[in-house]
Amino acid sequence: MIKKGFLLLGAMTVVLFTSCKDDATKKIQSANVADAAKRDAVATNFAAMTFDKTEYDFGTINEGDQVETVFKFENTGNAPLLISNIKGSCGCTVPNDWPKEPIAPGASGQFTVKYNSNGKPNLKTNTVTITANTEKGREVVRIKAFATPNPEMEAKRAKAKAEREARMKKQQAAQQAAAAKNGATKTQQTGHEGHNH
Repeated sequence: MIKKGFLLLGAMTVVLFTSCKDDATKKIQSANVADAAKRDAVATNFAAMTFDKTEYDFGTINEGDQVETVFKFENTGNAPLLISNIKGSCGCTVPNDWPKEPIAPGASGQFTVKYNSNGKPNLKTNTVTITANTEKGREVVRIKAFATPNPEMEAKRAKAKAEREARMKKQQAAQQAAAAKNGATKTQQTGHEGHNH
């Protein structure tokens, strides 16, 4: 009985697969194939940004200096380039003046990146992210600078750090005293509860 059931199930499966196979080939139409080919061709049309440099080193500057550089690029893709936004990784890195109009394939453009080293001593590296209709959707360039610390600012930072550490120690001491007091109270209560009255 079980063998007959399996044989019947197997036969139905064979019929089902062969009938599906036949139907699938009948459903493909040449118009649909042509439309899919056009859609796939459009999907491969992207703008592409090729930069004259992807990183710029301002070298050694003094803390508080404001410097800038220009990033130039060419649209090496096969569609007009549209830049929707350019944003720095922090408020000290500000991109400006990027093209708002579409840039045709083969055409060039540029934007300026300003860096303010005020309060940013020592070596800093920041990124600038370009949101555009490239294949990845985002392109990244970097700037870096070593800002020699300003002695007055260093003294203020050292004083602020010492004050912060003093506050932290005071808070920790207060928390430890409170914890010790709570521990002593609990110990007394536990000892008291143990007596019979």
